[in-house]
Amino acid sequence: MKKTIMILLTAMLAMVISACSGDKESTIEVKQSAKEMADEMLEKVEQPVLMELSAEELKDLYNIDAAKLEDYSVRIPMMNVKSNEIAIFKVKDAKDIPDIEAAVKQRAENVQKLFEQYLPDQYENAKNYKLITKGNYVLIVISDSADELIKVYDSFFETK
Repeated sequence: MKKTIMILLTAMLAMVISACSGDKESTIEVKQSAKEMADEMLEKVEQPVLMELSAEELKDLYNIDAAKLEDYSVRIPMMNVKSNEIAIFKVKDAKDIPDIEAAVKQRAENVQKLFEQYLPDQYENAKNYKLITKGNYVLIVISDSADELIKVYDSFFETK
């Protein structure tokens, strides 16, 4: 009898916990595509010339499989004299967000290593990268104007 009651109580507790743990942020929707968001960020905050990555380049530089993403836009410098990058990822499944965040952190470390002995100002820039997760969206910004870029990015999530 006691075992039955314990099992029932445990099951009820599990249901209550899972019902209360719904992540409201994971249902965030933005009207713009990742590319449109990046374009607007770059339009409002001047950056060096950046080029967009293909799915193959995404795999090579970020070690991210594009199949895990619903949408993305990654901008990197055209020449290796700047460390600036902007990457917006909309992850298909929230369970993959930690993997995407880990890949983004590794990319930031790789950029830091690239500039560590090369250009000290760009190394400092890369060390001060910003990583932001909102719902299923993950953003990384490497820029001396990161705060301004993030302000524009945050505006995409504001309800009007």
